[in-house]
Amino acid sequence: MKGFVHGGYAGNEGLALRDELNEKSPSNGEVKIKLKASGLNHRDLFIPDRHDASEPDVVLGSDGAGIVIEVGSEVKDVKVGDHVVINPGLGWRENSAIPPEGFQIVGFPGDGTFAETIVVPAENAVLKPESLSFEEAAVIGLAGLTAYRALFTRGQLKSDQTVFIPGIGGGVATFLLQFAKAAGARVIVSSRSEEKREAALKLGAHKALSNDEDWAKVAENEHVDLVIESVGAATFNRSLSLLKRGGTLVIFGSSTGDSIDFDLRSFFYGQYNLLGSTMGSAEEFNEMIEFVANHSIKPVIDETYSLNEIEKAFKHLSDANQFGKLAVSI
Repeated sequence: MKGFVHGGYAGNEGLALRDELNEKSPSNGEVKIKLKASGLNHRDLFIPDRHDASEPDVVLGSDGAGIVIEVGSEVKDVKVGDHVVINPGLGWRENSAIPPEGFQIVGFPGDGTFAETIVVPAENAVLKPESLSFEEAAVIGLAGLTAYRALFTRGQLKSDQTVFIPGIGGGVATFLLQFAKAAGARVIVSSRSEEKREAALKLGAHKALSNDEDWAKVAENEHVDLVIESVGAATFNRSLSLLKRGGTLVIFGSSTGDSIDFDLRSFFYGQYNLLGSTMGSAEEFNEMIEFVANHSIKPVIDETYSLNEIEKAFKHLSDANQFGKLAVSI
């Protein structure tokens, strides 16, 4: 089969689209899926530097959707012909404070979704909402799950609250905006890009702040209950300045740096809550898929590429100019 792999050389030099890969057959409790589409994540950009070139080649990709074409023994809830979306989290079943030991993500160290077929545990093949195309379903897994846990499990967002999302434009951020709006919350976003701010307003944001503005001054009449941070060092303190006393800041990423300085005294006098979050459980994934279906949410797809164009898709993602997700049609 054809697939996009890393191996043989360190870094991006080891990336290659190959058409002679061996297909696998499902074992006990597994299913084989003919992939119709997959989705890109920033995680895919990091794997070439994490995967040891001396180890066997690995098919990249964490997100995907397709049709079940074979089931292993003892599989009861999934059948051949089912249209499914892949939960990229392996081994985290019930909602819990932290993932269990051994938790992994599809696409490294095991093979991923940038290929014509994939074998996954049957519990990771979730029925695709009929309202979503294969491309739409394929981009929802990792980013949608991350957004759902950060917003609802960790952030405990309520319908009458206001949430601030700095750095709008990426996949998780656009899901955060859509999910928060669907839940009835008021949403404020920020971006250095005027184009992305305008796109966020069209998607339902109530206010879009420029990075050049004094956020605390512009939003001084807002009462922000919840901040969902992923930008990190560049925006953390500015985001905190918007949060009302007793509010909550959830952070799931740090794209501009891991280390920050902030005023501990004003933090504890303000009775703020600071929570970390990453990915989510199968229980939350199923809740997220149901939420998407019930609210008729359509993922924002910036561009769709063919598998033959996947290197262009990687370049697009690394340039960080997209609004929403990037899909690969297989």
